[in-house]
Amino acid sequence: MKYLFKTYFMKHKRLFAIDMISATLVAVIDLVFPIITRTCLHHFIPNEMWKVFFIVIGIMIAFYALRSLAVFNMWYFGHSFGVCVERDMRIDLFSHLQTLGYDYYNANRTGQLLSRLTTDLFDITEMSHHVPEDIFISFMTIIGAISIMFAIRWELALTIALALPVFLFLVLRNRKKMKETSTEVKKKTSHINTEFEEAISALKLAKAENSEAEEKSKFVQASETYKNAKYSFYKAMGRFNASMEYLLCFLPLAVIGVSGILVMKQSMDVLDIITFNLYVASFVSPLRKLAATVEILANGKAGLRRFSEMMSIKPAIKDSPDAIELENVKGSIQFEDVSFSYDGQNKVLKEFSLQVNPGETVAFCGDSGGGKTTLINLIPRFYDADSGRILIDGIDVKDIRQDSLRSQIGLISQNVFLFAASIMENVRYSKPDASDDEVLKALDLASLTDDMRKMPDGANTIVGENGVLLSGGQRQRIAIARTFLKNPPILILDEATSELDNITKSKIQKTFEQLSKNRTTIIIAHRLSTTRNADRIVVISDGRIAETGTPDELLADKSSKYWQLNHTSPQD
Repeated sequence: MKYLFKTYFMKHKRLFAIDMISATLVAVIDLVFPIITRTCLHHFIPNEMWKVFFIVIGIMIAFYALRSLAVFNMWYFGHSFGVCVERDMRIDLFSHLQTLGYDYYNANRTGQLLSRLTTDLFDITEMSHHVPEDIFISFMTIIGAISIMFAIRWELALTIALALPVFLFLVLRNRKKMKETSTEVKKKTSHINTEFEEAISALKLAKAENSEAEEKSKFVQASETYKNAKYSFYKAMGRFNASMEYLLCFLPLAVIGVSGILVMKQSMDVLDIITFNLYVASFVSPLRKLAATVEILANGKAGLRRFSEMMSIKPAIKDSPDAIELENVKGSIQFEDVSFSYDGQNKVLKEFSLQVNPGETVAFCGDSGGGKTTLINLIPRFYDADSGRILIDGIDVKDIRQDSLRSQIGLISQNVFLFAASIMENVRYSKPDASDDEVLKALDLASLTDDMRKMPDGANTIVGENGVLLSGGQRQRIAIARTFLKNPPILILDEATSELDNITKSKIQKTFEQLSKNRTTIIIAHRLSTTRNADRIVVISDGRIAETGTPDELLADKSSKYWQLNHTSPQD
């Protein structure tokens, strides 16, 4: 809570102040009512002070109207405060997620991250709004009620006051258990969200493979695990609430017992018993509220701990304090003794060295797992080399700001991601301030103009989730249009046509050739059609350069790995 207050509460202190002032007003009016009732029963009614009596009734009506306004403020401004805190935390968490590298996302699943961005933050919001408000109102009401009860009859007040240590004991005894079980529930919620997200994504595959029953079985198992975790939490809450209810039901009985003795001894009248019971109700109500707050607090603190854990994760790749902006890029890329491993043991690249000249098109070929994709992931610093250097125009990429570095690189892979938006919006993603004319020109360069003429809304046609309403070739050409619009000096094509049919490949290959003009281009492929126009072929095997040369030179040598790749693999 201290972290929440310092970091997020103070940003919205006006809303928080309105909420707490309104809570104070509600508590004060609730405490005043029993006093007014006692005064009316003791003085105004017996002495037939009707004018004063009705004035007091009128004042109480006005007070209750004010109380209603305060309740509205608590609901509106209090929840608005909570939503603002949730929004700020979600933005901060998402911003932090953006700083984490590929290594983190390779190790964590989407459903788990979504759970932290949604369920966990909602519980923190509930805690940030309700807990300060409920604790403040409850303790103010309890202290006020106890003080007034001591002024009326100390014997009865002492009977009520003895319940407080018992209540605190119950809270402290159950708090740790509820926090632990709530944390476990959140972990299971993350797991079931992941299973749900995967099950939805795999629906088409499940139908095609006739494996719906297996998918359902996996989801039922995840749901069962979640249910059992919930059972543990509800069991802890049940014990706490059962003990609380016994205590709260016992209090009125104790008051009746003690007050009955005092009445029989003629040391207390019935009117004081009525007033006292009104205060017992005022005392019991906040205790019930605090009991409910314990559950909110347990969930919120568990969520806050998971939020803090997430925010404490350090990105593997950071800009150096004196990182520079990359300007006037010519496109020279140099690898100097680059070595890299994903697990710190098995090297994917081994002292790899290569010079790519400005404007040159170099194709990296080789068997799967040889290190080709790893190599191109090091250029924009999706990962950092374990040793050696990668230089752009003679500058180490580690000395360049990541945003500046990546703005100079266009990357097109076989898996194109599209937003469920229009073609225009998807292309503009690479350059948000681009005009419509610039976007349309990029689409034309990517050979999409004829396709769009056949679409109902042209460039404003919605492509569906991840471009499901488009063909594979159209999705790929949207990625190409993005790159045309971005106009980077360095272009990387990672198996960009491997999933397409031969006719579509042929069309897109011509587009790639146009896109590659006057750019330093690195192509990852092993098929003849995608490498024939490269200035140089670099065959990579086991993390090292096995051979290098022009396509014609390597094809002329039947002993070369490149010749073998093109004659042992299916040809275009």
